Amino acid sequence: MSVHLIWAEARHRVIGAGGGIPWHVPGEQAVFKERTMGATVVMGRVTWDSLPRRPLPGRRNVVLTRDRSWNADGAHVVHHRDQIVEDDFWVMGGASIYADFLPLADHIVRTTIDLAVEGDTYAPELGPEWKVAASTGWTTAPNGVRYLVEDLVTSGRGG
Repeated sequence: MSVHLIWAEARHRVIGAGGGIPWHVPGEQAVFKERTMGATVVMGRVTWDSLPRRPLPGRRNVVLTRDRSWNADGAHVVHHRDQIVEDDFWVMGGASIYADFLPLADHIVRTTIDLAVEGDTYAPELGPEWKVAASTGWTTAPNGVRYLVEDLVTSGRGG
């Protein structure tokens, strides 16, 4: 099984505020689209609700929720991570979903946004077993905000 995690984080590991993303960086989300197009994406219900367009086009959208009565058009609903049948998928949030899948992951795509923003949702703290395998180097978006995309692999699980 290949479990990939993908997120963008501002300084201090902030990934969200008030149910949304607390920045706008032109071009930054292209990495997400490029990596996940044609794949299965796994998210929590709050992340699903935060999407501006649901379901995400060109991907199988799996929503993990404890609410057994919840459903939505375009969402394949599961109530436990063991119900995911794919051998290869991308976890796209939120914080509790990342925490649940981090022990199973062998690959992370992390975009670091060079901004200090207020937030209430944070990326998981990574241990020393996670190593940068590839990096784009810093890119400056048209609005002047810098960002860096890194692929991380783990030495602890054969990554």
